[in-house]
Amino acid sequence: MKQVSFQNVVSHIQGQFSGKDFIPLHAPIFAGNEKKYLLDTIDSTFVSSVGAYVNKFEEMMCEVTGAKYSIAIVNGTNALHIGLILADVNGNDEVLSQSLTFIATCNAISYIGAKPVFIDVDRDTLGMSPDSMSAYLDQNAEIRKDGYTYNSRSGRRIKACVPMHTFGMPCRIDEIAELCKKWNITLVEDSAESLGSYYKGKHTGIYGELGIFSFNGNKTVTCGGGGAIVTNNSAIAKRAKHLTTQAKVPHPWAFTHDEIGYNYRMPNLNAALACAQLEQLASFVENKRELAENYSSFFKDSNIEFVNEPVNSRANFWLNAIILKDKSERDDFLKFTNDNGVMTRPVWDLMHTLPMFMSADHDSLSNSLWLADRLVNIPSSVRL
Repeated sequence: MKQVSFQNVVSHIQGQFSGKDFIPLHAPIFAGNEKKYLLDTIDSTFVSSVGAYVNKFEEMMCEVTGAKYSIAIVNGTNALHIGLILADVNGNDEVLSQSLTFIATCNAISYIGAKPVFIDVDRDTLGMSPDSMSAYLDQNAEIRKDGYTYNSRSGRRIKACVPMHTFGMPCRIDEIAELCKKWNITLVEDSAESLGSYYKGKHTGIYGELGIFSFNGNKTVTCGGGGAIVTNNSAIAKRAKHLTTQAKVPHPWAFTHDEIGYNYRMPNLNAALACAQLEQLASFVENKRELAENYSSFFKDSNIEFVNEPVNSRANFWLNAIILKDKSERDDFLKFTNDNGVMTRPVWDLMHTLPMFMSADHDSLSNSLWLADRLVNIPSSVRL
């Protein structure tokens, strides 16, 4: 086994992003029609949630993912919030999720008043483990006469499951989808990080009733802030658009609203940026996959493990990740790299360790705890 020093790693990363004194974790690249489309939007005066680029963005998202319908949302967290409402999640329901995830996943669950239940992840996918999910349900759940699954200990209905494709690595979403079908649990895919990622030939986000995506400033494709819901269900798509447009009943002049709605539609300005970025998605992903291959070769057979894409997957490698020996080595690596102008970051604090979710139910989370002590993200930007 070859020994790779922290300095070796810093030098190698600097070589991938030559000419930069500071190397960020993931910087946006605007190399296409962004300025042109923004100026076009400004000239049109349609800069809010009605405009040609909003419609174009929704069409492009259908083309990219293979979904029949797409709804433009102001950001990924709001998309997930609406997605859970569309999944008929109510206050005091439970939602299966991951402790190893970004806070937005659990925030969206909490907006409804629902309770997250944290299922462990697989080490190779970094996403929810279908084996852990199955074991948890077998031990703790029952299907009652109304056809829904309930937690036999808490008495709450388990209404939805929100697995995340962590760092763009597809989880075993087909197995999770089968478990959701077996237990009558609605599958809402958190695909915020996985635009351009495929599992068994299908784009992420279309295995469940609906999926959500994010276009935040640090994503593979960005429009500053933005999100999308994708689905193959026409009724879900229609209601998603209605809810996110303040639940306004269409009318030439009257302002009639028939339920509580949300101001969650993506503005045309953001959509213009998103369209220009989506035009470059394929080249962005290829560029990022080349960087990942370079990293993989560098770390091969070394004392530091590179996280490669799982079997049956084609990942976008949104954020590349490595595994250190233990938490102490992880912390030493984080300090050394950041002190030397290379931005690196640990995985998020596990959700069940945060004060808001300490009382949430969970399984052993052994893999989540193991990864949290060792995983580090390294620079992953598209290289021009």
